[in-house]
Parts: sequence; C-alpha cells; structure tokens
Amino acid sequence: MNTLTSVQVPVGTEWLEGDLALLDRARGVVVFAHGSGSGRHSPRNQSVARFLQNNGLETLLIDLLTGAEEQADRQTAEYRFDLDLLAERLVAIVDWVRDRDDVGTLPIGLFGASTGAGAALMAAASRPDVIAAVVSRGGRPDLAGNSLLSVIAPTLLIVGSRDQAVVRLNENAMKQMRGEVELRTVPGASHLFEEPGKLQQVSTLASEWFAHHFASTNPRGK
Repeated sequence: MNTLTSVQVPVGTEWLEGDLALLDRARGVVVFAHGSGSGRHSPRNQSVARFLQNNGLETLLIDLLTGAEEQADRQTAEYRFDLDLLAERLVAIVDWVRDRDDVGTLPIGLFGASTGAGAALMAAASRPDVIAAVVSRGGRPDLAGNSLLSVIAPTLLIVGSRDQAVVRLNENAMKQMRGEVELRTVPGASHLFEEPGKLQQVSTLASEWFAHHFASTNPRGK
C-alpha cells in the first residue's frame, strides 16, 4: 500500500515542502534533488518516483527552495546554481529522513537531476555513512567540484546519447571520482529524455541500481 504524505522539513528558519510516499514494505527510501528551475512537481521526476514506488522503494519529492526563493529565482536565477545552498539543504533533508521513526532505519539514496545531481553528490560526500547510493539523470556532477573526491556512495550517471555536451561533462567527472561509478547512456535520448520510452529506461536503470546497492546495505537499527 502506498501512502502519500505532505511534509515540511525545517532548514534553519525556513521550511521546505515535500511529498513523502510510504510503503508497507520498503527496501529503501530515495530523496529527489531537482534541477535548475524545477521542483517536486516535475513530471519527469514524478514519473521516476512512481516507478520506484512500484518496485518497493519509498520516495521523497521535495523542493530545495522556499516559495519566496523560487519566485525570486524565476526572475533572477540567483538560487538554481547556488550548489552550496542546495547541498546544505539536501543534507538537512537527509538528516530529517534519518531521524524519522517510519523511514529512518532504511537505506537512503539520492536521485539528482540536472544541477540537482551536483548537489546530491556534495550531500553524499558530506554524509558518507548515510547515503547508500546515488543516481544522476541528465545531471551535472561536475558542479560538485572537489566534493567528487569524497563520494564513496555507488553512483550511476545516466545521460542521453544525444546530449553530447553533458556526456562529456559526466565523463570528466567520473575521472575525479574514487568510489564505484558507472556511466550509462540511453540511446537516442536527449537531455530531458522526452522521446518515447526513454524515461522508462531511466526509471528501470535507477530502480535496479538502488535495489542492488540497498540490498548490500545494513539498515540502521537492524
């Protein structure tokens, strides 16, 4: 049974809005880090989240910016590339998940899209004992900078084969990563995986990656 709960996560003096999908029996929980100019209502991430839920994974879709920040960002784009802020927010969200009685003992994964992938990897570097796996969809891992050296969570980078500029950025980022990392290109897919069936392939790859690495993780408290 899937139960969708609206949540508010405190970050400093602010609150972030999210949607937490709980399952009766879950193998882990995946926190989504959205890309530039996006949020928890992203149809692509919602589609991936539903697929993960159908395969036994709980999900948290959450905005990394407050309502006021999102409104300002639409005008100025001042927040969407503030990776330090986004990663700090994501770490606070991960800590909040870990402290919850209903999901905190499960393995935790991060799914980052676009710039959110950079923030996800920075958060994984900050919480190496907590994050069990990371998946990037059309992401910018290069934006994580020197944090890439400290990422030990197994990381899957998924890029469309037609998104050549981002493919090269991912290839360069891989060279800086010391932990387990794999790059998978989806044939015929562009940056947003809008072509028929391509987002389904992303969902399948992500689900398999999380399931495999969650299975080898000892859940906290068990």
